[in-house]
Amino acid sequence: MPQNKRESLIYTILMCFCMVFWMSMYNVFMHTGQFSIATLQEGWMGFPFAYIFAMICDWCIVSGPAKKFAFRFLVTPESSVIKKVIGVSCSMVVPMVILMSLYGGLEMCVHTGAWNRLGMIWLTNIPKNFIMALPFQLLIAGPLVRTLFRKAFPEGKVLA
Repeated sequence: MPQNKRESLIYTILMCFCMVFWMSMYNVFMHTGQFSIATLQEGWMGFPFAYIFAMICDWCIVSGPAKKFAFRFLVTPESSVIKKVIGVSCSMVVPMVILMSLYGGLEMCVHTGAWNRLGMIWLTNIPKNFIMALPFQLLIAGPLVRTLFRKAFPEGKVLA
């Protein structure tokens, strides 16, 4: 886990990239019903704006309250590292899914013009995204990004 603000920013950049890329592909697949080169192209074309939105949400809105929630209700500073990782990850995924599902709904409304359906699109996207995002975060993205992060930035190498 990151030890200071610089490490936290680097970690967030990596994690957002991994999660937004995967979830972008997943959402395009869910809306088109097929996996093809066109799916990858559409997901990749929507990626930059989704990534910027996710970074802003993560860094400015979600991170602080999610960590406070995790350390108040789920874990203590004395908890094992794995318990802290799981507690903070779960606390981050829930609000990020809600916000990014809204972003996806807005993006769909821009493309289709179905603004009167935004609320329904958003509400139906939340459970679909949650069932993919939480396991992906806990089982694949989290371990992958933590491993890559620590290999690239050994503890104590990124100064505060």
